[in-house]
Amino acid sequence: MDLTRWPEYWKKLRAALLEPAVDEVALAEALRDARARMPVPVLWLLGKTQAGKTSIIRALTGSAAAEIGNGFRPCTRTARLYDFPAEAPIVRFLDTRGLGEVAYDPDEDIRFCEAQAHLVVAVMKVADADQTPVFEVLQTLRRRHPHWPVLVVQTGLHELYPPGAGHLQPWPYGDDRAWGRVPPDLRRALAAQRQALGALAGAAPLRWVAVDLTLAEDGFEPPDYGLDALWTEIDALARWGLRALLAGDESVRDLYASTAHRHIVGHAVAAAGLGALPAVDLVAVSAVQAKLLHALAALYGQRWERRMATEFVGLVGAGVASGFLARMLGRSAVKFIPFWGQTVGALWGASSAGASTYALGKAAVYFLGRRRDGLAVDAEALRAVYAEALERGAAVLRERLGGGVQ
Repeated sequence: MDLTRWPEYWKKLRAALLEPAVDEVALAEALRDARARMPVPVLWLLGKTQAGKTSIIRALTGSAAAEIGNGFRPCTRTARLYDFPAEAPIVRFLDTRGLGEVAYDPDEDIRFCEAQAHLVVAVMKVADADQTPVFEVLQTLRRRHPHWPVLVVQTGLHELYPPGAGHLQPWPYGDDRAWGRVPPDLRRALAAQRQALGALAGAAPLRWVAVDLTLAEDGFEPPDYGLDALWTEIDALARWGLRALLAGDESVRDLYASTAHRHIVGHAVAAAGLGALPAVDLVAVSAVQAKLLHALAALYGQRWERRMATEFVGLVGAGVASGFLARMLGRSAVKFIPFWGQTVGALWGASSAGASTYALGKAAVYFLGRRRDGLAVDAEALRAVYAEALERGAAVLRERLGGGVQ
């Protein structure tokens, strides 16, 4: 690729933004190939009804319970999938609903889910002593897959607190020396579940974590009690960098920016997958970036009309295109290196497509937020946002590409 191609990229992006007429079938096929190269990590949530699985999804993603309920789609008679974000997922949750119900046969769900999942998360309400259905599925899974790690999350701690008691601070459940501070009824229930499960087949890790994930109106502070410990265990068992992808950075300060960040990362990962495909040109990457910009505008209650799009393009200027070009030019050059040039070139293309998408999204958030608040948009500040986000996006994608899905 020579230096004259950057206007072509910018022209295609602007055209995709103003006239999103793209071959959706071809784009969908390209995205499927891209996801095959960069699979979305899947957390398989096992547990009885009302065990707290939706609360875990809500806490990990920051989504409202209602949004999660409307976002599930069935995949078997009693299992369902939840993609987050829906249109460009960073993570996928697989929920098996029927455990413990009369006449429930888990074999169909197990066959489907074990082909999809990357981490098994068993969810047990601590006040529910009968966890036999969950134990049986876990034992079956580990006999079939002795190398699979398992995380057991014990939920609903407050149901066994003494009357009027709140959460213990600091969180004591990971420190044996602090175990004596736990109320006796709760301590016995936690220990009983752990003893009842016993040893699982295989040598892969089995980890336990106790959490109490409630709604603000329930009156327990903090409502995400034990969430940090839950993230620690997930990160220890699966090297996805998932918490960093979902949490954003210090620039994510409000609800709009937090929601936008997850859309941005999802589209950046999708664009990175496209960038790693040797036959994909600028059209597909530009189409994904245009979809992201339209999603962000809808979030901020705006539309990319011609005048607004032209203003955004003019303010950002050549910084977007030249940054993209520098990385694509590096990709093209490195392909000529014998033996490993094609592999490095693909990763370079993935990083460039993903990082530029990330930076474009962050610049759009700045632009749309200023417009929403009736403030002037400073071109220099906008370009600074883009430049900083380009470096941050490259780091995020390096971690994602380097870690992969285990």
